Amino acid sequence: MGIRRLVRGTIEWPRIEAVIRELAERYDRDEVRVEFIDADNWLSTPCVVDDQWFVKITSDQNSLVHALFTSARNLGAFSSGTEGFFEHFAGPDEMADHELEATKKMREIGLNVPAPIEAFEYDGLGVLVMEYLPEFETFEELSDEGMHDHAPELFEALSRMHDNNLAHGDLRGENVLVANDEIYFIDATSVNEARIDEARSYDLACALASLTPLIGARDAVMAARNHYSAEELLSAREFLDFVNMRPDHDFDAVAVKGEIEKLADTEDETTS
Repeated sequence: MGIRRLVRGTIEWPRIEAVIRELAERYDRDEVRVEFIDADNWLSTPCVVDDQWFVKITSDQNSLVHALFTSARNLGAFSSGTEGFFEHFAGPDEMADHELEATKKMREIGLNVPAPIEAFEYDGLGVLVMEYLPEFETFEELSDEGMHDHAPELFEALSRMHDNNLAHGDLRGENVLVANDEIYFIDATSVNEARIDEARSYDLACALASLTPLIGARDAVMAARNHYSAEELLSAREFLDFVNMRPDHDFDAVAVKGEIEKLADTEDETTS
């Protein structure tokens, strides 16, 4: 059994069956076809229902794992010289509710996200129902040409999110999808609204960390500069070492810092 599956835990089959029956009743179906997804997901049991709905089922163990992740991330934020800004959920139903609301907010400002349908609690489990995107690639699965083509779009979409006082909180290659040649965000986590500036800088650092192994540090920084100021990039620089400690990011933080500093120095000389 893989470590992710072990940590994620296994929801008892009768409880999962009961959730599926509840979904069939809610959507007026006599029966539904369910395909479980063996995804790299620590925080839910994901499945596709009738090739129409993407469903995440979250348990108390998922909530506990999220609490542990949140504590570790906040310690990492302290190492970057700021207070922690990640927030934990009270339980599995709150996890589902948050992702539904976060997705609604992103959709309201014109970002591409799977259409949010509903979130509800059933037998102590949190259930989130979203639109299912049948054909997509994660950002890290794109061809070299596709990565370069979509990098500016990623920063454009991220800057729109940030300009509307939102933050993603868990930006990485597998949480950015490309479907119908457009970027979609998934799996936003919860951040403290009072510390939104730090969360946005962290998002930007994560985007640079995700793109650098794919297109190189210079191209990643220059793509970001189209939508972020040198000052904003310098703020993101402070989080690069923290991001590099995460097991889901592997990039040359020194190279990214150097490109940001060169960019900032060049702009200082231009304006002086």
